[in-house]
Amino acid sequence: MDLHQKIRTLPTQPGCYLYKNAEGEVIYVGKAKNLRARVRSYFLEASQANAKTGTLMREAIDVEYITVANEHEALALENNLIKQKKPRFNILLRDDKTYPYIKLTMNDRYPKVFVTRRLRKDGGAYYGPYFPGNLAYRLVDLIHRSFLIPSCKVDLSRYHPRACLQYYIKRCLGPCLEGLTTPDAYRETIRDVQLFLEGRPNELEQSLTKRMEAAAEAQQFEMAARLRDQIVTVHQMQDKQRMASADNEDADVFGYHFENEMLAVNLFHMRSGKIVDRRDFFWEDLPDSLLDAATEAVSEVDELEALPRMEPDPAAPAPEIGEGIAIVQHAAVSEMGGAFSPGVFFSALLKQLYLDQSYVPRSVLVPVEFPDRALLAEALTERTGKRIEILAPQRGEKRSLVDLVCQNAKQSYDQRFRVLQPAMKAIQEALQDALTLEELPRRIECFDISHIQGAETVASMVVWEDGAMKKSDYRKFQVKTVTGVDDFASMREVIQRRYKRLQEDKKPFPSLILIDGGLGQLHAAYSALEEIGVTLQPLASIAKKEEIIYVYGQENEPVVLDRRSPVLHLMQKIRDESHRFAVTYHRKRRQMRDRDSELLSIPGVGPRTRQRLIEHFGSVRGIKQAGTDALTAVVNAATAERIRSYFAAEASGDAVLPVLNEAS
Repeated sequence: MDLHQKIRTLPTQPGCYLYKNAEGEVIYVGKAKNLRARVRSYFLEASQANAKTGTLMREAIDVEYITVANEHEALALENNLIKQKKPRFNILLRDDKTYPYIKLTMNDRYPKVFVTRRLRKDGGAYYGPYFPGNLAYRLVDLIHRSFLIPSCKVDLSRYHPRACLQYYIKRCLGPCLEGLTTPDAYRETIRDVQLFLEGRPNELEQSLTKRMEAAAEAQQFEMAARLRDQIVTVHQMQDKQRMASADNEDADVFGYHFENEMLAVNLFHMRSGKIVDRRDFFWEDLPDSLLDAATEAVSEVDELEALPRMEPDPAAPAPEIGEGIAIVQHAAVSEMGGAFSPGVFFSALLKQLYLDQSYVPRSVLVPVEFPDRALLAEALTERTGKRIEILAPQRGEKRSLVDLVCQNAKQSYDQRFRVLQPAMKAIQEALQDALTLEELPRRIECFDISHIQGAETVASMVVWEDGAMKKSDYRKFQVKTVTGVDDFASMREVIQRRYKRLQEDKKPFPSLILIDGGLGQLHAAYSALEEIGVTLQPLASIAKKEEIIYVYGQENEPVVLDRRSPVLHLMQKIRDESHRFAVTYHRKRRQMRDRDSELLSIPGVGPRTRQRLIEHFGSVRGIKQAGTDALTAVVNAATAERIRSYFAAEASGDAVLPVLNEAS
């Protein structure tokens, strides 16, 4: 059954349709109130469309569909299918920034608290997202100090011989050591943390007060004091919330700038009437990844079923590949000559942003009207249980706010696509956010290993500090304890030597240790730090080919930055400098080895004679160019003659010298 025949068999129910190409890949997903009317409408414009608008229909050879009960279910199903299939003709949300959540590992015997950016169905309790991103880290730090719940990587399924540093600095209850706490007491504290994160301060205060009074009566004054401090923390948080609640409700505000088939979108998060954070989205070569289905740009009406069917014109010239992919397919948009349709774009963007989110603000302001705005607002209202408004304001304060965000989107566009270098502090903040660092990275120390098949293994350490490479702090290492090819063991030795020395000298550690390599080198570096008692040092590695950044403790969530990202460029610059420095040092060591071995291979030349020759002539080249008389000024006549004979044989090709290939 060909495509035209299959369309006649489609039902008139709501649902989603999936276009497939010759390889069986899903290339477009759309939703419809009436599946048959929607899919048939693609052929209404196929004979009239320009070169771009025919691309989808030229590639599609099959269509599948899934029926649902109503439009709301179709909306949710479309969003899930787009995220699962990633069809190249749909708008795909490419965002390198996700906001953090706070996670309690409830399935553990002694649950821990973490900051994470991914929601998983692993039995954990998730709270958030938090705006701005560092708010989650501040709250986790508050939980460490007030409730003593750890974030460490210590295995708490068993007891250990001694407690870690976090216990001794009063930031952990000490579940790693038997007798310091009990599972019941620990669970009670976890319940307090849950009440704290769920925003139930009255219940938490009542519970803490009862336990404080009971501890005081039992003369457990240290416990009572800790509970008193927790009550003070709850009061402080309540005061902040009361101040915030006096302002307006939450809202998300969108703006965009489109130019030269490239798009920048800004999203401002307003919480309690204040702008607390912003988010940037970028799309390059937009038509290559974005195509609107036949009737996405107009309202879905039943009259489409009554429209006459139009077959493609076989005499029409075939579109050229070089002309790219159409952005829209419907007549209402094709009249613009295949131009970018903001309404279609924001319809798809908002679905991908909000349909899967646990929190949606009460108001979402967009710069343009789009067809299914009311339908999406209704679906979000049903899912969240509160009234959600999606507005496209035309005048007044809300329009002024949208215009402000559009101006910021224009600046983001210029910074991204016009290659304007952002301020170094902005790059540092972006790096801090991308690698989930607790503080702004001011100093980065990067390590690399270089050798040839395990010979002359050396390592380099380069330093980036406050926006520039600090060459005065560079260090070179000769690997002493490793024989053969073992980059992991070499990295362990170098890392341990470097930071054990810093410990002994009581000098501060860097903001970030960066390793040139993959997961193996990263874990080797951490094991070296762990052996000297350092467990909280930020540590990351960057792989050469994939340019993927692995952060220790988050290996399952590698950081993949956009190739234009200034953060990635900074990491590459530091990594490449460490590689250059390591290779340079390795070459020098190899040259010294080759020079020494070459002279020592001459009969009658020992270490002392070699040293006198090098000191006198400066290099092996100088010795080669020296005549017999010059050589006899340093060595006896017989040795001078042997040296001349050796280099003469080498020049004529009689001497066989080793040829080494450089690698690192």
